[in-house]
Amino acid sequence: MKTVALMGAGAVGAYFIWGMTEPLGDSFCLVAEGARKERLEREGVTINGRVYRPPVKTPEEAAGADYLLIAVKYTALEDSLDAITRVAGGNTTVLSLLNGVNSEEVVGARVGMEHMVYSFMKIASLHVDRKITFDPEATGGIILGEKGMPLASPRIQELIKLFELSSIRYEVSPNIVLAMWQKYALNICCNLPQAILSVGMGAYKDSSHVEYISRKMQEEVHAVAQAKGIPLTDDSYMRTVENARPDARYSTLQDLDAGRATEIDIFSGALTRMGEELGVPTPFNDMCFHLIKALEEKNAGKFNYAR
Repeated sequence: MKTVALMGAGAVGAYFIWGMTEPLGDSFCLVAEGARKERLEREGVTINGRVYRPPVKTPEEAAGADYLLIAVKYTALEDSLDAITRVAGGNTTVLSLLNGVNSEEVVGARVGMEHMVYSFMKIASLHVDRKITFDPEATGGIILGEKGMPLASPRIQELIKLFELSSIRYEVSPNIVLAMWQKYALNICCNLPQAILSVGMGAYKDSSHVEYISRKMQEEVHAVAQAKGIPLTDDSYMRTVENARPDARYSTLQDLDAGRATEIDIFSGALTRMGEELGVPTPFNDMCFHLIKALEEKNAGKFNYAR
């Protein structure tokens, strides 16, 4: 049995805790230290109304795991790099499950890109008061692939065997970089406008103004991708809107609702930085970045002059 270490027990990490704790047994563990380790051991992780208690190991105890799954929030990635390097051994395969399109490079710069398998998640979950809920039947699971390889490599084949032992859904992409950018565009154009307005997904169909903002943000993602040589032309925006529950509140809005820091840096923040480097204007995403940052400041109590 291959050993699997998971770093991060939030909305994404919970999916792997749910799918791997029982079938993998002691071959699966969470990675944490200090007060967080103590809390996870004491409280476990509540997923779909059930408390899961996988083994919790320090980075040193988990060192040399065959697979390291990184599911921390992007805001915590920089602070997690030291622990990641302590877990990753010479033969460890690392999968970064974060949103966005650059976390593989961030992690790979520390552990070596030869350890990285590109991946992202398709999951709609609700994270409230340390309790996570999701619908297993409606969850796409992990999409993975080797950069520049249209077919499943031996390393991907081994991962497939691992997922087959568990309840994890998976899909191998023949062009993982393009697939990641497609998900990135959807996150930006569907996730962010609703977060600014604090409305459900139904607003995209009800308001031509919300729909206009969303499409303009999507067009900017496409323009940056094209400048990077990524043929991003897929327009699945309307399918996502049509299939979403009208009251659905995606991750950025959930974070603002809960007073948590959002992942705006990996969404519009990263896009505007890439746009500046490539000479591609991104005014809608630039405005969105600053609006959500201002909402974070408001949540943190930096200002509040509402009547």
